[in-house]
Amino acid sequence: MISYYPGCTLKTRAKNLEVSALAAMKALGIEVEELPRWNCCGAVFSLADDDLIHIVAPVRDLIRVQEKGHDTVMTLCSMCYNTLARANELMKTDEVKRKTINDFMDEEPDYEGGVRVVHLLDYLRDELGWDKLKEMVKTPLTGLKVAPYYGCTLLRPKDVAIDHPDNPQVLHKFLETLGAEVVDFPGAIECCGTYQVLGNPEAALSVSHNILKDATTHGAEALALACPLCDYNLGRKQDAMMGKFEGMTDVPVYYFTQLLAIALGITSDELHLELNRDSSQELLKNKNLLKVAG
Repeated sequence: MISYYPGCTLKTRAKNLEVSALAAMKALGIEVEELPRWNCCGAVFSLADDDLIHIVAPVRDLIRVQEKGHDTVMTLCSMCYNTLARANELMKTDEVKRKTINDFMDEEPDYEGGVRVVHLLDYLRDELGWDKLKEMVKTPLTGLKVAPYYGCTLLRPKDVAIDHPDNPQVLHKFLETLGAEVVDFPGAIECCGTYQVLGNPEAALSVSHNILKDATTHGAEALALACPLCDYNLGRKQDAMMGKFEGMTDVPVYYFTQLLAIALGITSDELHLELNRDSSQELLKNKNLLKVAG
């Protein structure tokens, strides 16, 4: 049994990430327990050296894990993973800041960085193993050409990266294990525009369009990702791209957990495909990959 940190968006606009993941983990025999009294991790790790108040939120979540007596916490959202992992690293390595934060949270137990923060992808690779996962696949994703998209927060900075920052393979191996045809493309590790969608939305739209164009140019039918913000920029903003960029075509975008659930034979009602682009469901139907409940 390990602790599970969902984060805020997975309870609302990214239910298709959480519900599919929980169903898949149950099928795989991975026992997780959602943290009690969890709070927002802060959504992004502060880069200001003296901005310790923004470290309090993720550290409080790590204390919840410690209180449960667990040594590991699993995340699904790559932004949550990054924020928790970097806060954890700071608490392990910076004695002065660790003391300042622990003193500030005087009603909480002290935290020394004793919890391990993992993402479901590296848990599947390092704990379950690709061979075991392959044995449990019931509906191989045969004929589905998927481009793995990592984005920023699973790979940067290097000290919390779940794979090689410049040549990651974990999402490639994951999709390959599920039976998909993996389409490699240079834009797999490029930033989707992240919070530029607020400060400079035109720039974010252009960056996201270039990533999608790069993927389809290399032969991808769809994109697989792990971040709700990436899903917003690369999925939900496609309608805006259609009206701006000539030749833009609709690209299905999936959370990696949805593809995992499909491969494990989980029914479509636990995929929440209504939160994806319409083309996402259509492609799966055309490939005969959807299993309907009942």
